[in-house]
Amino acid sequence: MPEGFPNLPSLNALRVFEVVARHLNFRLAAEELGVTQAAVAQQIRGLEASLELRLFERLPRGLGLTDAGRSYSGSVRSALAMIDEATRLLRPQPLHLTVSVTPTFASKWLIPRLGAFAEANPEIDLRLLATDKLSHFSTDGVDVAVRYGQPPFGPGLNAELLMEQRIVAVASPHLLASKGRPDSFEALQEFVLLHDAHNFWPEFTAALFPQHPQGTAKNMRFNQTSLAIEAAINGQGIALANQMFVQDDIATGRLAQVFAQQLRLDKAFYLVWPRKVGTPQGLAVVMEWLLQQASG
Repeated sequence: MPEGFPNLPSLNALRVFEVVARHLNFRLAAEELGVTQAAVAQQIRGLEASLELRLFERLPRGLGLTDAGRSYSGSVRSALAMIDEATRLLRPQPLHLTVSVTPTFASKWLIPRLGAFAEANPEIDLRLLATDKLSHFSTDGVDVAVRYGQPPFGPGLNAELLMEQRIVAVASPHLLASKGRPDSFEALQEFVLLHDAHNFWPEFTAALFPQHPQGTAKNMRFNQTSLAIEAAINGQGIALANQMFVQDDIATGRLAQVFAQQLRLDKAFYLVWPRKVGTPQGLAVVMEWLLQQASG
């Protein structure tokens, strides 16, 4: 059988020695270790007694290393560094994955769910890239993207349906209570219509009131759907948004669905990722979680 280490001093004492040798001060060493100065001094006295030599010189203004202490401190520091590295390698390293999404998709759907994902998958370090620009998988380091449109999205890309585009009209319950629900084309003209970059209002109004031309309602325009939704929450008018983006606000009473009508579009939200032999570890976990959240 291999022999043990019969002459090995206490590992705790060696750790205290390394800290004291760095600071040459019992008080600073005690602060780093979170113990009292007396406990530090006791560990050093015990180590010197077991080695039967002095490691420190007690100087009028602090401590100094003896020749033996200076040599020993270098060896002890190297040995502790090796133990630290070996321990670090035992622990699984986090998997870094980048998901590219639009700002509205991030703020109104994904971010409220990320806490649950992080708790269930602590080994995955998820990076969110929220941008209206089309992210490039190679240059931006993106592993999977949520893109709006219709496949195919490009050569060498896989696509899987994540979420259909079902547009609903929403407004603050307080606004509807004060003005009444717009149950006719004429009543709708009394509200401010909140537009985003998609400009779904003409199509939505035509489907809702097919016998009427485009109305003369007041309009307010935003470049992002999330801003139109926030304006609706604040009672500024009626917004059109994907039902999935406003379901939490409807459930909490911040918004109310104005019409039962839903506008279904051919375009939808898809998971898109590069078609290559080696996919990043953990990508399947992220994608499965996204699909599960969207179907829930």
